[in-house]
Amino acid sequence: MKRANFLCATWGATAAVLLLVASPARADDPAKILKSMTDYLGSQKTLSASFESDIEIITPELQKIQFTSSGQMKLSRPDKLRVRRTGGYTDIDLVYDGKTISLYGNDAKTYVQADAPGTVDQMIAAMQARSGLGMPGTDLILSNAYDELMATTTESKHVGQGVIDGVECEHLAFRTPETDWQIWIEPGEKPVPRKYVITSKTMTGAPQYTLRIRDWKTDAFADADTFVFKAPAGASKIDLESAAIADFDELPPGTPQGAKQ
Repeated sequence: MKRANFLCATWGATAAVLLLVASPARADDPAKILKSMTDYLGSQKTLSASFESDIEIITPELQKIQFTSSGQMKLSRPDKLRVRRTGGYTDIDLVYDGKTISLYGNDAKTYVQADAPGTVDQMIAAMQARSGLGMPGTDLILSNAYDELMATTTESKHVGQGVIDGVECEHLAFRTPETDWQIWIEPGEKPVPRKYVITSKTMTGAPQYTLRIRDWKTDAFADADTFVFKAPAGASKIDLESAAIADFDELPPGTPQGAKQ
């Protein structure tokens, strides 16, 4: 009986996969659904949300290891952003006030600052270029998010529906030369992203970055100090180009970034 149940379950899963491959995607246009999401987020003067992120690495022994963090994001367009992320190896606070970006590592008791006058979009681009820090997920809040997300897309598909934190969402899948990525978008008048997965196609084992987002709000921030950085007592300032910037990464120092090809 157990073997029969196993075979039935296996056949059911196989049939579902074959049906997905053989059947055309639903008539819903994935680009149109994605555009509705980016237009909605881009039209909001203020945004806040909570998130959980998982980043995978592949060791030289081909073992897949996952590191998990939680955090909060607060955005005031066009030039203010605050992101707090707490994980097993880092506890960081990023504050941008339109003129200066400040990044504080609570575990290391150090912080970096750099002049970066402009918009949140410009700051994110500058941070990625200057420090080399990956900032996956920030592309969802860019003012030109749709263009950025679709810039190198070669294929898109409306997979169907999925339930994230009890909310039924539209499940979309996209392909680029270097990554596959998926996004789950809540339908309706407030089409916010609920889950975002980026899968590498250039590294052995196809490691993934997963972002789950909840508690979306568009209320203005009452606290005047929301985007003001105040260095904690005893914290020391380091140079942005310093190797100590690793203290602000999601991975512990010395973590291998991918298995040998």
